[in-house]
Amino acid sequence: MSTLLRQLPNQPTFFVSLRMLTHPMKYRLIYFALSLLVIIPGVISLLKFGLKPSIDFTGGTVWEIKINTEKPQPSLEESLSDDRIVTIEGRASSFIIHAKPLSQEEHLELKQTLEEKVGEIEEIRFETVGPTLGKELLQKTLIAVAIAATFILLFIAWRFRELTFGLAALIAMFHDTFILAGVFSILGVVKGIEVDTLFVTAVLTVLSFSVHDTIVVFDRIRESRRLYPQASFEALVNKSVVETLARSINNSMTIIFMLLSLYLLGGDTTKNFALALLIGTITGTYSSTFTAAPLLVIFEKRKHAH
Repeated sequence: MSTLLRQLPNQPTFFVSLRMLTHPMKYRLIYFALSLLVIIPGVISLLKFGLKPSIDFTGGTVWEIKINTEKPQPSLEESLSDDRIVTIEGRASSFIIHAKPLSQEEHLELKQTLEEKVGEIEEIRFETVGPTLGKELLQKTLIAVAIAATFILLFIAWRFRELTFGLAALIAMFHDTFILAGVFSILGVVKGIEVDTLFVTAVLTVLSFSVHDTIVVFDRIRESRRLYPQASFEALVNKSVVETLARSINNSMTIIFMLLSLYLLGGDTTKNFALALLIGTITGTYSSTFTAAPLLVIFEKRKHAH
């Protein structure tokens, strides 16, 4: 940055404030280390346990009930000793039952059997997805992510006339994806949180947000490069990051406050969706500045080294 300041002694006053700021690109290895510190536990969890898929992907029935009686009752496992029942989760009077695909007749039969043993029950949710549909949905999800990543790479490379810009944005995008998937893998093991179609929607939304924030930084780098062609690339990237950092944080905070409210006050069906978006917003803001921009500096240095 000092090189840029010497080259631009009579430029506007915002350069003076840059003298008092730490050189962000100087600490790029620390930023990468912080990312790895978060990514590695998640990747280990993904490799060992994977994500816990909901019936949207595996096929089956999810039956959420609430028992509206206070009289002593046998455990739900004893009351539903049926081969079609896979797992029963819950406490107190609210339970989520996972079963093999059940027809409407089988559903009514199990409900009647259960009510005879535990009393009146309130059905909150009953959903059945066939295994074929679940497999097809998983395949389409993977294809959608691959297509989105390819088009993003090509668009950014064309927009900025350099493939390195597209690669940096793509790596930052997958940085956010691995963190999000890793966190949900760990939560699946610890809290039993499942991933469903809303999680897929959140992932694609996070990819879009990450790229949008990255393009803002890249645009400022391209503009600075045009205005100051003699300045070093690292100094230009550092200048651009400093200038856009406050804007990125302010923009992200408005989204974070909204998502935090949705997570804390929203219903159970949207809670995990809001959590995924919240994680993605934080990682997207971080990666645009502290992953994509430093990667550009590294790519540029490698290009000139050969």
